[in-house]
Amino acid sequence: MNQTVAMPTGFFGRLGQRMRGWVVDQPQTGLDALPVRVHGNEFTRTAASPVHVKGFDQHLVWVVFALLMFGLVMVYSASIAIPDNPRSGPGFTPTHFLVRHVVSLGVACVLALLAFQIPLDTWERVAPWVFVISIVLLMLVLVPFIGKAVNGARRWIPLGLMNFQPSELAKFGVLLYAANYMVRKMDVKEKFFKAVLPMGAAVTIVGLLLLSEPDMGAFMVIAVIAMGILFLGGVNARMFFLIAMALIGVFGLIIASSEWRRERIFAYLDPWSIEHALGKGYQLSHSLIAIGRGEIFGVGLGGSVEKLHWLPEAHTDFLLAVIGEEFGFVGVVVIIGLFMWLTRRIMYIGRQAIAMDRVFSGLVAQGVGIWMGFQSFINMGVNLGALPTKGLTLPLMSYGGSAILLNLIAIAIVLRVDYENRVLMHGGRL
Repeated sequence: MNQTVAMPTGFFGRLGQRMRGWVVDQPQTGLDALPVRVHGNEFTRTAASPVHVKGFDQHLVWVVFALLMFGLVMVYSASIAIPDNPRSGPGFTPTHFLVRHVVSLGVACVLALLAFQIPLDTWERVAPWVFVISIVLLMLVLVPFIGKAVNGARRWIPLGLMNFQPSELAKFGVLLYAANYMVRKMDVKEKFFKAVLPMGAAVTIVGLLLLSEPDMGAFMVIAVIAMGILFLGGVNARMFFLIAMALIGVFGLIIASSEWRRERIFAYLDPWSIEHALGKGYQLSHSLIAIGRGEIFGVGLGGSVEKLHWLPEAHTDFLLAVIGEEFGFVGVVVIIGLFMWLTRRIMYIGRQAIAMDRVFSGLVAQGVGIWMGFQSFINMGVNLGALPTKGLTLPLMSYGGSAILLNLIAIAIVLRVDYENRVLMHGGRL
């Protein structure tokens, strides 16, 4: 039976909050009573329990945590034999890459926590500056004595304990800039030249700098992120089709004009030939051997043979091949399933934000989903022999401090979008 008591207007009963220095005692019923206005200044208690709002998507956090921890174990497994390789040089220990990966994870987690504290309104204001900084760093990496060259590619800036890769920041910078651009250009999104050309020019500048390193894989990811945000931001289908055709043509010309890129395509088509097996098809053929050895359930953790100096870059680009050998078909399917769930969940958070008229937040979240989904798709396709070899890591799992850092910051921003969505849905204010 409901009990009616007179309360001052605005008093919220027993919710653990004080109003003007006093609290009204209520009988204990096993459930905290929520006040419901009946008429005038009178309130009545109901038997409903209060809703406990979680600040972020905990399922998303646990999936990311699982990928990070499994990646940590596999990086150690894939790199433990590298010191025994005569080409590695002195100074390497079995835990060399493990220690650096742990340090990278620690730094990335701290910066991700800081990124989570920043409202999306602030990210929207600084988006152009993040993009400009990424361009400046892409230029610096090409300067002698600043950029570090490895295997003929100049992609890193040495920072002591780790090497920073500006192309990872460029992915993040283009993502923020594209979302900010679409919000600003909402009124001209139906006009091709006004809506697309400025964004196309920005992506072209980034692409030219990346191709100078060279890093065509990062350019592909950035182009897909920009295209995806343009499409999700409301660019009409015909305009999107024209952009897609233009990009395909550009990438086709880039491949056709580069002899070593053409060789990669030919090696992908026939990696077992005498011409390619010890050349451009070497990584692909040994990746397929590793996955074939794993069969259904794998040879067991640490039992990989291909990581013993046969498969190059086993702890970075070809980590999935080691997973396939040690955990078999089941392990690969689990990883694919986790990334599919992760991408779907991030896209859902973005759609939720857009439905609440928070366009920038929604486009940023969906851009992160495109980034994680497309890059993981490319990496898995390369490891499984479905796509030509590209120098792209597996997000959240492969060794690489810059990639882990920007991946976790991007995920933290998605969690911030989800947090702000939940606050607004429950009547709060940002």
